Amino acid sequence: MNKLLLTAAVATGVTLSGCATDRYAYGDPYNNGSRTQGQDAITGAAIGAATGAVVGAVVPGVKVGTGAIAGGLAGAVLGAVVNGRQTYRSTQGQCYYVDQYGQPVYLPNNNC
Repeated sequence: MNKLLLTAAVATGVTLSGCATDRYAYGDPYNNGSRTQGQDAITGAAIGAATGAVVGAVVPGVKVGTGAIAGGLAGAVLGAVVNGRQTYRSTQGQCYYVDQYGQPVYLPNNNC
């Protein structure tokens, strides 16, 4: 039963840590809003640790520290791996994303 609760706590922390990223990366279209992968990892770790601590405080059998560590690790990994925006590939093979005004912004290096 404790393993099930710990798994649920980690899954919740991982899910909520995805909210740490700026979905459309408003700002510099070529540099993900001038944010680095390390900054995203730190933000994800902070949100994941906070979420894990809350889950650890609420769920019986899961310590607050254990929840914070698990959430922080999961948030750091997701923050570093998940790109801040959804990219698409046009029929001509160019990569782009849609900005806050609904306009396509084409990426210069075609990294989708």
